[in-house]
Amino acid sequence: MTADAVAAALTGRRLEGARRIGKLLLVDTDGPTLGLRFGMTGRLLVDGVPGVEELRYASVRDVPAWDRFVLAFAEGGELRMRDPRRLGGVALDPDEGALGFDAASVRPAQLQAVLAGSAAPLKARLMDQARLAGVGNLMADEVLYRAGLDPARPAGSLDPGEVRRLHRHLRGTVDDLLRRGGSHLGDLIPARGPGGMCPRDGTLLVRRTVGGRTTWSCPRHQR
Repeated sequence: MTADAVAAALTGRRLEGARRIGKLLLVDTDGPTLGLRFGMTGRLLVDGVPGVEELRYASVRDVPAWDRFVLAFAEGGELRMRDPRRLGGVALDPDEGALGFDAASVRPAQLQAVLAGSAAPLKARLMDQARLAGVGNLMADEVLYRAGLDPARPAGSLDPGEVRRLHRHLRGTVDDLLRRGGSHLGDLIPARGPGGMCPRDGTLLVRRTVGGRTTWSCPRHQR
């Protein structure tokens, strides 16, 4: 969809509310629904005030060339999407049905259904947005660190007790990181690099590629 098409569809519309499914921010209007994805480096600014002060993998410099989308209000003010690396995106009437259960509200039975019978690595399954919406790379490492589960385990290998533990830490981690201001502020993040030690037991962290993503985990307490 072109910028001109988005502008034509939104000009003169009234914003009626905002909601979220996973990583997708949905802004409902009296016409189409606006969908905003921020990737790893995008931020939303309303009247110049960012919703997130700082991101681990993005600059916070004020560079107009990084502004990918601007919505100006008739009464004054604006909504601006700033993304240095162009990892985000804008869509009209995005397919909400293509997303799985929201990680912030998923129930234990729903999480069990996401994992059941899967030979995929546990981390990859958690990051599959079509099954569980909202878990990215950093959050997956944080959740599994807190839950004491190996990211490379087959997702379907968890027993009922482990699924309950994963659910508890998934919901708790999402709530915690939302309060802190983002997945880049997790307990594991400062140690997530060469020579990093597990904050829980001091073991040297292991770096692997799991589900195509760089993964850090503790070989002692994550089983």
